[in-house]
Amino acid sequence: MRLSVKNLLRSTVAQEFVELSAWVRTKRDSKAFSFIELNDGSCLKGIQVIIDAGIPGSEQVGKMVTGASVKVKGCLVESPGEGQSWEVRASEVELLGGVAEDFPLQKKGHTPEFLRSIAHLRPRTNLYGAVFRMRSRLAYAVHRFFNERDFTYVHTPIITASDCEGAGEMFRVTTNEGGKAEDDFFGKKSYLTVSGQLEGETFACALSNIYTFGPTFRAENSHTTRHASEFWMIEPEMAFCNLEGDMDLAEEFIQFLVRDVLEKNEGDLEVFQKFIDKGLRQRLEGLASGGFERMSYTEAVSRLVASGRKFDYPVEWGMNLQSEHERYLCEEVVKGPLTVYDYPKSIKPFYMRANDDGKTVTAMDVLVPGVGEIIGGSQREERYDLLKAAMEQHELNIENYGWYLDLRKYGTVPHSGFGAGFERLLMYVTGMQNIRDVIPFSRTPGSCNF
Repeated sequence: MRLSVKNLLRSTVAQEFVELSAWVRTKRDSKAFSFIELNDGSCLKGIQVIIDAGIPGSEQVGKMVTGASVKVKGCLVESPGEGQSWEVRASEVELLGGVAEDFPLQKKGHTPEFLRSIAHLRPRTNLYGAVFRMRSRLAYAVHRFFNERDFTYVHTPIITASDCEGAGEMFRVTTNEGGKAEDDFFGKKSYLTVSGQLEGETFACALSNIYTFGPTFRAENSHTTRHASEFWMIEPEMAFCNLEGDMDLAEEFIQFLVRDVLEKNEGDLEVFQKFIDKGLRQRLEGLASGGFERMSYTEAVSRLVASGRKFDYPVEWGMNLQSEHERYLCEEVVKGPLTVYDYPKSIKPFYMRANDDGKTVTAMDVLVPGVGEIIGGSQREERYDLLKAAMEQHELNIENYGWYLDLRKYGTVPHSGFGAGFERLLMYVTGMQNIRDVIPFSRTPGSCNF
């Protein structure tokens, strides 16, 4: 039975027979034996294998270069070397897959730009192996958080006829390009979803607490380090919940994930701390152990204006806060995470509940140092007449949203929810600066290579 490198390194006793298969990271040769370091991606560290000359398969050692795959049988013994507890003394080796001379991942530094061009190979590097193990662990932690709180996991559709955000930046799904919409596959115009929220609300109005976690798409011609055309969203919806409860859950959610990363990263966090962001652990520990400040949008704008800071985007009431504003509020004003609430109605989508002042809606954004916005949410408008009026104001086709309005006709309740971009969360807990580096195969304008 093949054992993983992670399980071999975790062993508490020597073993007379082990079998492993992995890829060569490094190799050192002498006349009598060779040392190879093997890694199978199960953890950051590799394990050293000693291959004595003359054992079965040792004649292939010359081809066991960086990147080659090999199978090893032998015994697990204590290692006399520093920094490693165990090593394998091989009794038999087999070269499974050799490597061409042009293998691009040699033992040297590679730029992120170069590694994006070979996205099919970059998971073999220490850094990107750590990134994608972290992605897997964080996804598991997301499900655990909601499962422990009795949320029901709902799979909302990827193909939709509704534009949740009302911005029109959607990918069209068609088998009849250029033809009439009624002659298309679904009998109407359909798109890749930008959010599962609207469909999620229908289940919250039946099951109380639900969440979605799946791919979303946005046809936004943006080339920033924070935007991608395909990304994953976590979207809980809670019935009988107001904005206060929404903010409570969002803040609790972020702290839960960060604590999980700190406790269960299995050494990968050290890679990010060493090579990406030397202050990463300190920042994460600060968020995990501290609280969140809260501030209205109006107060936030007043603080920004009063600062006298020259921002690239001048600040005035009624504008969207930019990343530079959000980071200033976190890093300079409150010196920690911050939740901003009650945003101007004019800059928010139709479904957010209107406040009594007629100018703002019950929206909230959770901001964190180093990133800015990481979660956005709101209390949803549960009043039929006000929701319909908001739809008309946004020039939406009411007929297309009849099912959504029905939720306000049949047993309407106060309800709230939020959306958290999974890649944004990953950027925060790893310190990675580009969204293209935390998703296996990024989809951005002009880029769909794999």
